[in-house]
Amino acid sequence: MKGVFSAPGDYIHFKSQVPLHKIPIYSKQWRYYDFGPKVVPPLICLPGTAGTTDVYYKQILSLSMKGYRVISVDIPRVWNHHEWIQAFEKFLDAIDVHHIHLYGTSLGGFLAQLFAQHRPRRVRSLVLSNTFLETSSFSAAMPWAPIVGWTPAFLLKRYVLTGIRDGPHEPFIADSVDFVVAQVETLSREDLASRLSLTVDAASVGPLLLSDSLITIMDTNDFCAIPQQLKDQVIERYPGARLASLKTGGDFPFLSRPDEVNLHLQLHLRRVGVEARPDLVIGMPKDGAGGSSSEQKNGRRDTDDAPEDDKRGSGSTSNENELPLAPEGTDTQNLESAPLLLNGFNSNEQTVAANKVLSNFTCEFIILNLLHLYPGTLYSDWKCRNLDSLCR
Repeated sequence: MKGVFSAPGDYIHFKSQVPLHKIPIYSKQWRYYDFGPKVVPPLICLPGTAGTTDVYYKQILSLSMKGYRVISVDIPRVWNHHEWIQAFEKFLDAIDVHHIHLYGTSLGGFLAQLFAQHRPRRVRSLVLSNTFLETSSFSAAMPWAPIVGWTPAFLLKRYVLTGIRDGPHEPFIADSVDFVVAQVETLSREDLASRLSLTVDAASVGPLLLSDSLITIMDTNDFCAIPQQLKDQVIERYPGARLASLKTGGDFPFLSRPDEVNLHLQLHLRRVGVEARPDLVIGMPKDGAGGSSSEQKNGRRDTDDAPEDDKRGSGSTSNENELPLAPEGTDTQNLESAPLLLNGFNSNEQTVAANKVLSNFTCEFIILNLLHLYPGTLYSDWKCRNLDSLCR
């Protein structure tokens, strides 16, 4: 994270358990997570311009333990939409996946629709969040688009970050913004330039062969970098789609409102006929090896809970009969929930893990209690909210 902020405890737990895959396919480098029973048709998550494969870690933690297979990918270095469609198809062939369900946010939602349009036999359903149908409005707002490939990295990062709303946020949304800002810092100049090129490259989504009944539109109602007019166009294009509106959540509801997002994703997968296999969920590997929990030999089985999951922001989808995971609703849980992370470890590992969790929770508690002292805008002062420096 380059020292920008202290990573959330559940993210540290995720990184220690779920392996990151990196594979070259022709000239493209793909980074992705793949977790859950491999016999289940996967839900593939596509991030927006500022996102990486890591931003969907809360979805991977929750849904994989319910018996679903979740794949989160980085958008590779492609420069136009035709190149994206070909590259993504080759990626699916390389990982031996033929029929998929796509969850895309912002730019990822636009790319998901384009792939569904041009490769209709491979896409079984869509979940679209805070996305759009055409790029002309973004191109008009970016007159320097023809030279984006030669623009310095610091200008590209500044442009991407200015798309996120300034001003004070509620704690959960502020945490999600901090996490994504840290992810932007990990992107190279070429990565940022290619994603902005996809945003302004002249293209629009044509008619889909996919039935509207197989589409879920999940938008936030508070604020978003995507103009409301563009989001309304998506709703008008798919009148038969299921609407799953989130009252709040900002640009990154998958991080700020994971309980609600995960519930809607689970309901969508059930509605389109994806059968979860909780009987194949053995548990996360202690050594982080392997890409599917169905291949592991140790741990406890997860019982597939009903949609009546706790919808509160601080809720956790784990119970005493499931393999305990870090709470997905928020990273500022009360310390009483910390032991849930430790049940699968021996005494020495418990001590180390407990110290890490205690440190993370203490630092984040201090930050949340100091947030009201910062009247400035989020991005003029976001480096001043460095958790590491506040914990000194």
